[in-house]
Amino acid sequence: MADLKHKILMVSDFFYPNFGGVENHIYYLSQCLLKLGHKVVVMTHAYGNRSGVRYMTGGLKVYYVPWRPFLMQNTLPTVYGTLPIIRTILIREKISLVHGHQAFSTLCHKALMHARIMGYRVVFTDHSLYGFADIGSIHMNKVLQFTLADVSQAICVSHTSKENTVLRSGLPPEKVFVIPNAVDTAMFKPAPERLGNDEIVIVVISRLVYRKGADLLVEVIPEVCRLYPNVRFIVGGDGPKRVRLEEMREKHSLQDRVEMLGAVPHARVRSVLISGHIFLNSSLTEAFCIAILEAASCGLLTVSTRVGGVPEVLPEDMSVLAEPDPSDMLRAIGKAISLLPNIDPQLMHSRMKKLYDWHDVAKRTEIVYDRALKCPDQNLLERLSRYLPCGRWAGKIFCFVMIIDFLLWRLLQLWQPTEDIEEVPEFTLPHHQDDGMISNFNEDQSLR
Repeated sequence: MADLKHKILMVSDFFYPNFGGVENHIYYLSQCLLKLGHKVVVMTHAYGNRSGVRYMTGGLKVYYVPWRPFLMQNTLPTVYGTLPIIRTILIREKISLVHGHQAFSTLCHKALMHARIMGYRVVFTDHSLYGFADIGSIHMNKVLQFTLADVSQAICVSHTSKENTVLRSGLPPEKVFVIPNAVDTAMFKPAPERLGNDEIVIVVISRLVYRKGADLLVEVIPEVCRLYPNVRFIVGGDGPKRVRLEEMREKHSLQDRVEMLGAVPHARVRSVLISGHIFLNSSLTEAFCIAILEAASCGLLTVSTRVGGVPEVLPEDMSVLAEPDPSDMLRAIGKAISLLPNIDPQLMHSRMKKLYDWHDVAKRTEIVYDRALKCPDQNLLERLSRYLPCGRWAGKIFCFVMIIDFLLWRLLQLWQPTEDIEEVPEFTLPHHQDDGMISNFNEDQSLR
């Protein structure tokens, strides 16, 4: 790695106080990059009264820009409205590279577009899989093709995700790296004492939506309870499909065998996991699935649908895979129950510590940053040539959008020259701060 440490702006609509795969990835990756000596700043939209500039654990600086989410935690997809504030943050923080996360984040797409117009190197990480046939996927794929046409490098969390992203965006495969997610094994530890096998507890922690296979659970849970009288379920999570699960529980009189917890705060996930023997994931599509890592780190045997990047996550002896079909999932659960006497939670936890580590993820991401920063400078005409192959009409529209963005940027340069924007002093918190998730440090700076 080069001696000069990088100054990175992480951008996504998805961040704390929400908890999910993307949010955890950005947070843990940022913390490890800070420990490696890089400067990391996160940009996201406001969440409730969490607005302005905040500091989190380790001195991680977060810009909660005062925009409200428009749909599914995404900001309104204005094309040029975000240019002034993104430009200001890039200059104030002396950023050298912009790292956008998640194809569904409108803020990510806008930040990458503006950063490229201003000559910054950009890296994109895709965390999800998308189809090719439905209207929503077709639209998203075209937007992704536009954003990634001029990206410096890209990262995917699994090999399946890489194939999906390359097909959707038309990116050259040599520009796309595979760097998996990881798990905080210090947080997700097995119970001190091993649970007995007289009663088998199967844990489900997931958003109760169609994509996560909630409808499969409605069919599978009653059959498992009928076939295995000593099995009990704990279901954590909330969503539109929760009603169906509640109805299933009432219909089959399983109130004493299916416990519905509702939404589970991230700080309580471990306490729920260590109360079970088996973790059940019924997703219909997954690029990676961090929940499986968290369960395995807590010593649970995983039963999961064989979809997306899931088969890449765990070794064969640590999980049982099934097709997303009720009968095959019943078979997999039965096999997992028979394997339980051979499972050692402490040994599984030790293996997870070696398999997945956020510090390793950060070092591999560092290599991608180095490659991105070595990409040659190109003028506007050279970059516009990358958009034309995006489609007979789409290519021309994309070029027009970028030309307007360039002109607006030049106007901003005249209206508020770079030298008139005050650069923030370098500021880091002492490393002896507590290791909790959030530090309530506020900076006496406001977004202008």
